[in-house]
Amino acid sequence: MNKSRIILGGVAIIALMVAVGGATYFMARHPVASAPPAAGASPAASTQGAQSATAAVNVNVTASACDPNELTVPAGRVTFSIHNQGSRALEWEILNGVMVVDERENIAPGFSAKLTTRLEPGDYDITCGLLSSPKGRLHVAAFDAASAKPSQIDLIGPLAEYRVYASYEIDALVDDAKRFADAVKSGDLDAARALFPVAHAHYARLAPIARLFPDLDRAIDSSASEHDKKEADPGFTGFHRLEWGLFAGSDSGNLDPLADKLAADVVALQNRFEDFAMNPEPTIAGAADVIGKTALGRISGEADRGSGADLSDLQANVEGVKKIVDLFRPLIARVDNPLSLALAEDFSTIDATLAKYRTADGAYKPAAHLSADDRAALQNATKKLAGELARVRGALGLS
Repeated sequence: MNKSRIILGGVAIIALMVAVGGATYFMARHPVASAPPAAGASPAASTQGAQSATAAVNVNVTASACDPNELTVPAGRVTFSIHNQGSRALEWEILNGVMVVDERENIAPGFSAKLTTRLEPGDYDITCGLLSSPKGRLHVAAFDAASAKPSQIDLIGPLAEYRVYASYEIDALVDDAKRFADAVKSGDLDAARALFPVAHAHYARLAPIARLFPDLDRAIDSSASEHDKKEADPGFTGFHRLEWGLFAGSDSGNLDPLADKLAADVVALQNRFEDFAMNPEPTIAGAADVIGKTALGRISGEADRGSGADLSDLQANVEGVKKIVDLFRPLIARVDNPLSLALAEDFSTIDATLAKYRTADGAYKPAAHLSADDRAALQNATKKLAGELARVRGALGLS
């Protein structure tokens, strides 16, 4: 596949997909137009969630009045810039009845002071000039999450970028699978064993979209447990059949036809990829499935029997899922910033734990080397991440 053609055509492919078939999918989600900006607030503040945005509000104060005298802001974190246009030092307060919610004191004439505070929905008084002056009004509006849901246009960009990323991984998979197959066929089994985790890591990064090609996924990456006769089943092919032959040390048989088939199957995936119709909902759902099922199995050391490449594949799974999350992160943060921060924290925990088991040559020790504490930390972070990934579709209005 021509990489430059992928880069130049990536966005065009997605745009065409949306125009022809994807538009039906997106429009079914009833995207909501952006709400008008609140009085006194910046336009950006009105379209972001109360938990993720900081509304910016300018207020001019004299000894006798505020301009504007009435303000409406979204609930959550708000920054007020208070400019003293009077001839004496003044203060500005937000009052809930007689209780001071927050204030900025001794603002010098001609100067501005900033007050950043977090406000709950409701109506408040504001002091305007001297305490004896008539008070202004501050209305804090409850945040309507629907107004921050991404539109179809918002979703196209991240999906197009992910398609380009997946194309590069498939290209690298084809190259390294061929090197792996050639080593098997040449009889250089030590080289083949060393190349197994390198080639398979590319496929592990693609795991979130494997549901797009179930027939090839079964041929390339099924495990023995998925076949009636286990390792002896003639339908058991792909990476893990070759892994069993290379590392199990028994009944490896003639691996050459299996190596040729693997190389041919990944080329078939490469050729088919341009025709795949990709939508955000199944892509994000696939990411959650990978973390909730595949990744947890790798921590136990049961997925890659013989090669000990569990942690290498776990890292690749995490990288593939993180790429999706990173591309959609601005949209996630816009509607649910705590969710965005929690996702980042979980990825950081997993990366830091896995880094302890990375060797000087960039490989990973077998999962059996995990300490009990690190295994527990990985399992807890992975389960937590899976739960949070399951919330992303709802946050983006996809389910």
